[in-house]
Amino acid sequence: MRWRFLACAAGSLVLFVQVLPAQSGNKPLRQVIDGEIKSAWQKEKITPAGRSGDTTFLRRIFLDLVGVIPTYEETAVFLKDTDAKKREKLIDKLLADPRFAVQQAQVWDLVLFGRNPAGYEDTRKRPGFKKWLTEQWAKNEPYDRWVRKLLLAEEEGSELYYVQFRSQPEEATVAVTRTFLGTQLQCARCHDHPFEARTQREFFGMAGFFVRLVVQDGGGGKRKFRIGEKSTGDVLFTGSVKEQKPGQKGVPVKPKFLGGKELEEQPVPKGFKEPARGKGDLPKPLFSRKEKLVDWLTAAENPYLAKAVANRVWAQYMGRGLVHPVDDLGEKNKPSHPELLKALTEDIVARKFDLKGFIRELVNSETYQLADTGPLKDALPAWFERARVRPLSAEELLASLGVAGGLGPEWSKKRGDTLEYFIRYFGQPTDGQGDFQGSVSEHLFLNNSDNIRIAVRPQKGNLADWLLTAKVPVEEKVDRLFLSVLSRPPSASERQRFIQHLSGDAKMRQELVEEAIWVLMSCAEFRFNH
Repeated sequence: MRWRFLACAAGSLVLFVQVLPAQSGNKPLRQVIDGEIKSAWQKEKITPAGRSGDTTFLRRIFLDLVGVIPTYEETAVFLKDTDAKKREKLIDKLLADPRFAVQQAQVWDLVLFGRNPAGYEDTRKRPGFKKWLTEQWAKNEPYDRWVRKLLLAEEEGSELYYVQFRSQPEEATVAVTRTFLGTQLQCARCHDHPFEARTQREFFGMAGFFVRLVVQDGGGGKRKFRIGEKSTGDVLFTGSVKEQKPGQKGVPVKPKFLGGKELEEQPVPKGFKEPARGKGDLPKPLFSRKEKLVDWLTAAENPYLAKAVANRVWAQYMGRGLVHPVDDLGEKNKPSHPELLKALTEDIVARKFDLKGFIRELVNSETYQLADTGPLKDALPAWFERARVRPLSAEELLASLGVAGGLGPEWSKKRGDTLEYFIRYFGQPTDGQGDFQGSVSEHLFLNNSDNIRIAVRPQKGNLADWLLTAKVPVEEKVDRLFLSVLSRPPSASERQRFIQHLSGDAKMRQELVEEAIWVLMSCAEFRFNH
């Protein structure tokens, strides 16, 4: 929701007009989502899963919005709440939580870089970039604006994105078009695309916007970078790879907007020479191709940006895009729900790229809140008849171990070295296609690593300490154990087994408590979002 200021020509009348996102038939987006999804179920004769239980929803929404499981206290309060709107209230609370911005920055950091990007040594540790990106989400900067700032690379922290493409305009072309335009051009790098109307010359036309970029090391111990731009330089087109000959120089290609016109630019003055580039201020180019690309990419009439991010955010929360894979919105790859994708795209444009508002509607939908059970075995149901089950990321797993063990919200932040270990074993939980393959090293890590064991050892005020010192019945201890670690109460059989375990030899009480916590922390249920 936004307020727009209007004034008459004479300046004597001032109005504040409430601007609401456009909605299909004046319905909230969440209802549009549910209507389109249900129509597809009816057409395909699909029986969906029912509504998720409170414990399933609670764990899912915490992990999706703030990247960590709920605390025991948060779980207990939510499960006792009888308000019919308690889910909606919780969503609003989590969207206002500072951890939401941190989680979104983590998600998008991996979208923009992956774990091991090109120029790995320069970009492996990205605290400056993550800080910048977190700030964009914290102030709810509209998506088109922070994309603009990212690609202009003029703010401290944002410049690291281009570092991974140092002197590689073709790689920048592939990444930018896939991420922000939902278009895969890599096949047109060596030859005309075999399945889409994308030519090799069109690929190099987009590469022309990046060929003049210069990555300059800032020097010093922290090695900051700056992004400059030359006034001269073109991509040379030599034709199809199979037709190239040794010594062939190629023909300069003018920059050309994807699916649009060539860029109009004035030629440089005769005799112009590029100025020297030292460690001081970077000289401005006579004409900035980078600025023209960013103007076009983030323009309201751009046909790609809103559609691509609508599909990507949908996939972030629903497991797969309406177009799958998420970054392949080509003519031959049709959406599963075309009218829904159109509605999502129009909604993002109407709300001026407010992704937080868009996410609020999405996770409030009945579709998002479905149970994750059912006969279908596909990891990513094409018709969204049940919720996805996904493994926790390395960051989510480490943070959740601290919360489950009652070690406080700052525990994972103090364990930077431990995070390095977690990234090593859990850094790539999926391949983006819904596949998950647990490894032997992952299993051994969960079973033997001191990085796991430290979360189950007694410390003042943590879960193990409470289980050892609380003067309450053992049944209550078992309930708290399950609510703390798995965000749900135990089943009858689980309660009986854990009561028997914790009631064992009094001389081994600490060992029994540690083993009970460790069993739940290392089980498959804790590893996933259900």
